[in-house]
Amino acid sequence: MRLHADVLDEMEGEGEEGALMASAVLSPPLMGAAGAAATPPRLVVGYALTKKKVKSFLQPKLVLLARKNGISFVSIDVSLPLSEQGPFDVILHKITSKEWQQVLEDYHEEHPEVTVLDPPSAIEHLNNRQSMLEEVADLNLSNFYGEVCTPRQLVITKDPSSIPTAVAMAGLTLPLVSKPLVVDGTSKGHELYLAYDEASLSMLHPPLVLQEFINHGGILFKVYIIGETVQVVRRFSLPDVNAYDLLNSVGIYRLPRVSCAAATADGAELDPLIAELPPKPLLEKLGRELRSRLGLRLFNIDIIREFGSKDRYYIIDINYFPGFGKMPGYERVFTDFLLSLAQSKYKKYLSGT
Repeated sequence: MRLHADVLDEMEGEGEEGALMASAVLSPPLMGAAGAAATPPRLVVGYALTKKKVKSFLQPKLVLLARKNGISFVSIDVSLPLSEQGPFDVILHKITSKEWQQVLEDYHEEHPEVTVLDPPSAIEHLNNRQSMLEEVADLNLSNFYGEVCTPRQLVITKDPSSIPTAVAMAGLTLPLVSKPLVVDGTSKGHELYLAYDEASLSMLHPPLVLQEFINHGGILFKVYIIGETVQVVRRFSLPDVNAYDLLNSVGIYRLPRVSCAAATADGAELDPLIAELPPKPLLEKLGRELRSRLGLRLFNIDIIREFGSKDRYYIIDINYFPGFGKMPGYERVFTDFLLSLAQSKYKKYLSGT
């Protein structure tokens, strides 16, 4: 596994990129047996993504670079039988409906030679914040360039009036971050609230997860995993909460989306102890372990470093197929990842397996 920091130079003009994007998306698969015997077969990537995800991920620069390397992106119509479309070498998807998941599982059972990124059963593990961090809690990465933990948390499924008592019994310390229990792919699944006092907890709306807020110097590390590649970027996050805030703040506060690309902290003048990236060996080890445990190849990890600590980290969220378009140089990283899949497939073709 390696950390990847390549950033592509500017390529051809927008007109050519737009034309090539349309051509790549609409071009039919080129998988003739005669051609495949002489040269590696073209990799056909079928994608089932929302319009928003298509716009953010399938940017012209990615499609242009992929096409130059023999990779075609073909849109999947989810209203039609999947068996009537393709053939595909890879299926890239991020649709959360149960119907689609069943269609994809049935298709993969009939076509095991097709690489599905990623299996719906594995993705489902990240769609619930109760199970999302279970694998992290079981990791033993202490004394390996740092300690990786998860915040103490409590799941509330119903009855808001019971939350203050449940929090007291669990021994959680205020303030608490409230997150929706289910991650459903919508913006609502990422709505966060900060509760400062016990009385206001009953104003929350279950089902939800309450996590202890950990001061982290206002910096979040987003760790992107694409296959065996790991890349980390800094993002500005929520400010620390001090004793004055706790004494003078009451109620529930809606938190902004702080981890978007516009909140980048790379290049900002920061305290070196706060800005220092987590050690490369720690991230590589963490990436390998979670990739294996989760059975996923496309995800990101949100990590914070406890303020005042040099090597104590907390994983607060894991997201499947995140906004890779916000990751510097993602076009090259993702193209290389797809090429590694093509190479593996071609070797199997030549060996007859």
